[in-house]
Amino acid sequence: MRTVKRIGIDLHTVDGIFQGSRSHVLEIFSRVVRACPEMDFYIFLEKIEALKEAYPVFASPNVNLVQMRHANPMWRLCTQLPVYQKKYALDLLHTQYISPIPSFCDTIITLHDILFESHPEFFTPLFNWRSRILMRASAARARHIFTVSEYSKHDISSRYGIKTGGITVIHNAADREKFYPGEDGEQVLAENGLESGGYILTVGRLEPRKNHLTLIRAYAQLDTKMPLVIIGQRHFGYHPVEESISQLGLSNRVLLLDGVSDQDLAAYYRHARIFVYPTWAEGFGMPVIEAMASGVPVVTSNTTALPEVVGEAGLLIDPANELELRNAMEALIDDSKLATEYSQKGAAQANLYSWDSSAEKVVDTYKRVLYPKNECD
Repeated sequence: MRTVKRIGIDLHTVDGIFQGSRSHVLEIFSRVVRACPEMDFYIFLEKIEALKEAYPVFASPNVNLVQMRHANPMWRLCTQLPVYQKKYALDLLHTQYISPIPSFCDTIITLHDILFESHPEFFTPLFNWRSRILMRASAARARHIFTVSEYSKHDISSRYGIKTGGITVIHNAADREKFYPGEDGEQVLAENGLESGGYILTVGRLEPRKNHLTLIRAYAQLDTKMPLVIIGQRHFGYHPVEESISQLGLSNRVLLLDGVSDQDLAAYYRHARIFVYPTWAEGFGMPVIEAMASGVPVVTSNTTALPEVVGEAGLLIDPANELELRNAMEALIDDSKLATEYSQKGAAQANLYSWDSSAEKVVDTYKRVLYPKNECD
């Protein structure tokens, strides 16, 4: 009987656009493979060399990098991953959101959120239909489920009828080697004519759920010369954002940036006057943690997981209320004492979240699933 357990990890997310789930898998699994030298890991993605260069831990002896060509989701789930499960005789496969169909070994999923259930208006009808079928089925057959907030845990449990004991929260966190206060990286700002402490920042894909339209309208009412910097890749439904900027005469005051590197992104956070994130709904809201870790005062929404993540360390607003958002931004811009207070609170709140702690929970769960108690005695 083979004693070394084989765990498959689907990292196709790393091949895609920069987003919270991409950061999540890199931070979590880089720690998990290091913590489990007694296990063999089979990592599936297309850009193998880029992964090894950015995260050398994935070149460890217990890691096997398998090139999985980029494909549409159904081909990946119905063909590629099932083939790999058999080919490499996996004991366990860990995927994000959806497990393969069919599946030939035990599965674990990380279900970051099920916002398509509570906020279907921010997703396409096809995505909603597919997700309701596949994610519900994946959750039902998984040996265990991870999610990123207590909000998502209780949403998954109540909607899908899964006992809370079968769901573990593994919070997101900020990479403290990148996101920290200080003066580092100020030269990055010069490329776009920005000054340290002289701009308002938001970070997030340009899509309706991120609520850029309300932010732009609220910003237009501010009596400030500070530019608004929006960092995020154009995803879908972004044209109204560009149209609104033009119609409000803000083309010279709103800066849209995409393709910003991880290192440069940290500099933009660090030197912002305030960070604003009036999103409609989040399963966690990683940009808020990154901003707080960078020592920047935060304004964000009072909905879904954000009050849990921010606690009392940021100004919470109704994302539908332009005036409330404008007033919160104005308060932090005009009142340096208040801004400093929230900067300090935010840094302390960010310290409550740790990638190491979350990775330990993943490792503990793997061992519980793979090594029944009688094998460990």
